[in-house]
Amino acid sequence: MELLNPDGNGPKPNRIGTYELVGFTKLDYNDNEENQTAFNKIERRFCGIFTTIGNYSFQAILNPLETIEVPNGTDENNCLILDNYNPENKEFKIGERNHHLLLCLEVFRSEMEFARKNGSGKLIELLKEKGFYPYSDLDRNPVV
Repeated sequence: MELLNPDGNGPKPNRIGTYELVGFTKLDYNDNEENQTAFNKIERRFCGIFTTIGNYSFQAILNPLETIEVPNGTDENNCLILDNYNPENKEFKIGERNHHLLLCLEVFRSEMEFARKNGSGKLIELLKEKGFYPYSDLDRNPVV
């Protein structure tokens, strides 16, 4: 928990309510600091992404199915789709208060442009069909 306090206060609530950020990779976890792997690279990238989005979430309302670009110090921003991550309709509770998990799904620029034109739901359907959802690994071909 980085955004929500134990009392449930945190970022500006979106249309579903209050949330924590979540992201996923298929890469194997590595905690060996002497032997850095691809996991460490994506973990560091997402640490920066989560920090930026987390800070922004206290100023702006971030809703599922929105697109967001996160500056990364290069000419090309990280492209993300936000989604309500709710596997098997399991509740995310802290004490007696319900919250949700806001998935930050990194996508290719072409996919984000598709989502902006056709709706993020359509892109998510394509990602699910190919087995890429909810992972932010970009070692794949774009689905559009």
